[in-house]
Amino acid sequence: MSLWGIDRHRIAAALGAVRPAGAEEWADDDGSRDGAELDEPGVLDELFARAIWSVLVEPGDSVAGALIAAVGPVAAARLVIDRVGPATIVEATRGEITEERARDGLLRWTERLRASDVMRSLESAARSRATMITPGDAHWPERLVALRDSQPMLLWARGDLELLRRPGVALVGARAATGYGEHVAMELAAGLCARDVVVVSGGAYGIDGMAHRAALASGGATIAVLAGGIDRLYPSGHEALLTRVAEQGLLLSEVPCGAAPTKWRFLQRNRLIAALSAATVVVEAGRRSGALNTANHALDAGLPVGVVPGPVTSAASAGCHALLRTGPVECVTSVAEVMQLAFGSDGVLHIPEPVEPHTMTEPAPGEVPRVHRADPLQGRVIDALRPRRGQSPSDLAREVGEGADRIRAVLGVLDLEGLASLGADGLWRRVVGASSGPGNDGDHEPGHVAGDDPGPVMDTGEIEKAS
Repeated sequence: MSLWGIDRHRIAAALGAVRPAGAEEWADDDGSRDGAELDEPGVLDELFARAIWSVLVEPGDSVAGALIAAVGPVAAARLVIDRVGPATIVEATRGEITEERARDGLLRWTERLRASDVMRSLESAARSRATMITPGDAHWPERLVALRDSQPMLLWARGDLELLRRPGVALVGARAATGYGEHVAMELAAGLCARDVVVVSGGAYGIDGMAHRAALASGGATIAVLAGGIDRLYPSGHEALLTRVAEQGLLLSEVPCGAAPTKWRFLQRNRLIAALSAATVVVEAGRRSGALNTANHALDAGLPVGVVPGPVTSAASAGCHALLRTGPVECVTSVAEVMQLAFGSDGVLHIPEPVEPHTMTEPAPGEVPRVHRADPLQGRVIDALRPRRGQSPSDLAREVGEGADRIRAVLGVLDLEGLASLGADGLWRRVVGASSGPGNDGDHEPGHVAGDDPGPVMDTGEIEKAS
């Protein structure tokens, strides 16, 4: 039996099926992987702990990141499984996490503490031929350190892992792109690929899709970062394109297989696009475009941002022009200028070290706003609610990744605002027409983290306490 109360051989088999096949001793005669590396002391437990954390948290959970940075993923997972109090978390992090944040974190995480979801995420990834990459692996992108405590717990990948070693530039923009924006995206993507630069984007309609297509058509390399599970090629209209990216480039996701691409995950996905790239270029964006969120993430990480100007009469470029007026960004109009932005004045491939994060002040009148809500949790709850199928606060807490008490409070507010309703059966539903608000150009749909059947909770009957 393992540290987690699950048969160690079962865990090793599940992890071995999704780990990179870099070591020859891993491969059997039929080419399958048996997880021989997992026999090394502590390796299996650390990998499985990261798999647990990937199910427990929503992308960008800085409280979990700070706890893991302080005590490591195994000890951090044990603290949650052992149901410790907030004071123990505060002590473990030497006060870096306040008691209030620790309490909120524990409420969020324990709602999803189910062994079946963790094993299901690994088994689904194996069926999807996905690879699990973790910090310390040869292909782990060191540039993600710019995200500090909001670094992903792990990455799921399909395709050429070597692309993570190569310099990249993010090309992002509006879903409702114009012919002008698509043409510029195509020219920039093809030009960057000709200079051996990887094109990074989000796989969405509009600018993202054109950047990926141009990179593939020019024989270059491209990475698409998904907001949902790597087994869900979304949007569905780009299934053929994303399949080509998986075959000729690389698909990445930080959420478990089966996770739906909700608005919150789209916005958090953007931070990975920015951090994976030496520079972020906004090709075309309206005032409410989610591409501006990617630019903000890059600025927060101390990475350069370029903006392509558009016609002054085009609403599709209004966000670009506002960002040029107010943000610490550069105007770029050619591949040469993008290369200079990303790799220095001579345009030679060199990934700059992250600088101190730029401190963004409150927007002045007319300034492009940062993408946010007064309470982002309200938007996440609306995303998770269904208009016809009722859900309890506990169901929503597991799906959103938040404590049930906070979910109940948010549901009360949404009820008063006419966005959610409590049925006679005691279950909550979304009012038809309710929206979680702007901030993302990609479509989305709600869904469970790792399947509709939650399975048993991780308790002392399934996961033995560490001796």
